[in-house]
Amino acid sequence: MNILKFTKVLAISAAVVFSMATTADTIKLKMATDTGSKGSPTGNALDNWAEIIQQKTAGTPDEIKINIFYQDELGDQKEVFDLFMAGEVDMMLNWPLTSYDKRMGLRNMPYMFLSWEQAFDAYRPGGWLNTIYNEVHNDQGLTFFGAWPEGFGGVATRGKYATTVEGAKGLKVRVPSNFPNPQTMQALGYQATAITWGEVYTSIQTGVVDGDAGNIIYWDYEYFRDVLTHYTRTKHVFVTGVLSMNTETWEELNPNQQKIVADAALLVMEKQFSDAKALDQSYVDKAVAGGMKYIEPTEEELRALAKVAREQVWPQMEAEVGPELVQKVRKNAPKL
Repeated sequence: MNILKFTKVLAISAAVVFSMATTADTIKLKMATDTGSKGSPTGNALDNWAEIIQQKTAGTPDEIKINIFYQDELGDQKEVFDLFMAGEVDMMLNWPLTSYDKRMGLRNMPYMFLSWEQAFDAYRPGGWLNTIYNEVHNDQGLTFFGAWPEGFGGVATRGKYATTVEGAKGLKVRVPSNFPNPQTMQALGYQATAITWGEVYTSIQTGVVDGDAGNIIYWDYEYFRDVLTHYTRTKHVFVTGVLSMNTETWEELNPNQQKIVADAALLVMEKQFSDAKALDQSYVDKAVAGGMKYIEPTEEELRALAKVAREQVWPQMEAEVGPELVQKVRKNAPKL
């Protein structure tokens, strides 16, 4: 073998070895959401998170490739969360269930806030509620990046609506199963039925329930507008998703990869904090233009609802999540 040919062989071998090393170093992750199809606000947030990570790592030894799974592509809400806890899904923008830790339900504690400003202060990085969630997620083997706020929830119904406890009697509404959603709606006078997201449309259509409770108007208008007529902004819960990662997967990343993933999550979160209020109002405008009636309880009615929910549900929260966490809420929540 002459020197030129030998040199060429060495060059090819080196290229193959480098290619193999680069391929070996490429990490493939699964990212999912339990609520929201491709093109929805949630789906767009996932796309953005993945795109930032992949752009920052493309063509480097730290390359990360991400496969995205939208609502129902890996199962229902519980099934996807189970996969996440087991490490079969690596990253999520989700609305965590309480099946592994009841403290996850603190997110749904009714009437912790009465304004966007109060909610943002609590959920922003370093905020009192953000700090609590960080601790809870870490205890469950999840690395918490932060909140993804949507806005104040309400009750979407067909044919009739209510702004008082008395007015809600006889109205059957779907609620997510995780505590304390059913208990909150019962306190507000409704008959609450736990139904998974994928079955909500049929349940309203067939009259099993009269509506859906707990979502911002976007979800009810976008997915159920054919079977709903009213949306009442009860503000009983401030709806927010969570950006997080399975800790075992997180620890498999090197420090640079961890920084890129966390920084990308922060960018997604900051954008949502900046856009959330305007986005929510745009959904209201769209729903009204589409024929849905939008109702806001008076200030007096809202405070009456909040008073009932706090009196009936907050004591139940102590038994579920512990008196220490509830005491932190009592300390920080605005007075009625």
